[in-house]
Amino acid sequence: MTKFTSMRSLLALLTACLLAAGTASAQVKTLDRVVAVVDDDVVMASELQQRLDTILNQIQAQQVQAPPIDVLRRQVLEQLIIERLQLQMASRAGVTISEAELDQAIARVQQNAGVSPEEFRQRLAADGLSMKSFRQQIRQELLIRRVEQGSVNRRIQITDQDIDNFLRSKEGEFWKSPQYELGHILIPVSSSAPADEVSAARTKAEQLAEQARGGADFRRLAIANSAGQNALSGGDLGWRKTVELPSLFADALEGLKVGDVTEPFRSDAGFHLLKIHAQRGSTEQLVEQTKVRHILVKPSAILSDDDAYNKLVELREQIMNGADFGELARENSEDIGTMLAGGDLGWSMPGQFVPEFTQAMDNTPVGEISMPFRSQFGWHILKVDGRRKQDMTDQYIRNQAANLLRNRRYEEELQNWRREIRDQAYVEIKLPDAQGQSESTEQQ
Repeated sequence: MTKFTSMRSLLALLTACLLAAGTASAQVKTLDRVVAVVDDDVVMASELQQRLDTILNQIQAQQVQAPPIDVLRRQVLEQLIIERLQLQMASRAGVTISEAELDQAIARVQQNAGVSPEEFRQRLAADGLSMKSFRQQIRQELLIRRVEQGSVNRRIQITDQDIDNFLRSKEGEFWKSPQYELGHILIPVSSSAPADEVSAARTKAEQLAEQARGGADFRRLAIANSAGQNALSGGDLGWRKTVELPSLFADALEGLKVGDVTEPFRSDAGFHLLKIHAQRGSTEQLVEQTKVRHILVKPSAILSDDDAYNKLVELREQIMNGADFGELARENSEDIGTMLAGGDLGWSMPGQFVPEFTQAMDNTPVGEISMPFRSQFGWHILKVDGRRKQDMTDQYIRNQAANLLRNRRYEEELQNWRREIRDQAYVEIKLPDAQGQSESTEQQ
């Protein structure tokens, strides 16, 4: 029997059972029914209605116009179909969420809500949810996120050429340009003024610069002396990226830091002074690096998620009792790129690792070993061997640019991947059309 035939038989059996249950009552009742068959699973009308009600409530809370109900129902059904496919993929791949990981996720939700555990349960009850059903929802969300991250990230490749092209583009120049909060004073003198007027204007600008460096309030000096259009607001130019400034201004700021005042420089309008009140971003990055080692254990059909966690608990206990981290990494780690080096990942850069790994690394003191934690790759423990500050300006900028490009591509690739798994699936939709007939769409 083919999969399609078996699914039709299952659908017929479900329908027959529902009809039999309906005829047992003298009163007409609205029965639950299948609205979509999705490979080896189904979506029920009650589930579709519950999700639809939730989204309608959200739309109402945002005080925006809802689309026609038939359009919205179709969109919600498509969302449920994609979720079914993702959960089936997680099941086939043996992806699981441990109770410990689930507890951590729920604790974060509760912490973000800023309520006690009892208040949290009361809020769930007010929304018609039990803690058991809420845990199941969170478990499914975590499974879906893990499947998405694992599948989509493998599709995204950021090359050195991609980074070079971005950094050389106008957008890249703007992105990496530091941003300054600037004060400005203009001492006017025309380009055709005689030498004595030019000298007097230069002297006045130099005196003002000296006063500002000596502690005088730059904004007061601007109000009293500047001929710039922002003089009455203390010469404030607001926040400006260097690429937004005239090249004459940008050149004058080169090498300066917050609190510094430029030397007077001349344009056709006169002599200018700039003061850096504050700065966002920097052309120099003193980066804190962490030297870290780790052991990775991947759940599998043989090793459950909880077993992988417990194995790392035991390994951590051995290390705490004197066992060598490197030897245990060589014997037990499933990271083939580092296991032979005793789990050594070297000196890390910010943004180099996935968020779960970065968080555990940042929260672990030098010389200590983390508790087991989960990432999309499996369960880890890590040991921090050292920390240092390093001038890694160029590499830091490249890493940040790579992360920016990857994040941009992620959403696009996520949509492409969702469309692909939808196109490759068997889906039979049972929503009635405008004439009350059921639609039936099969795809293989």
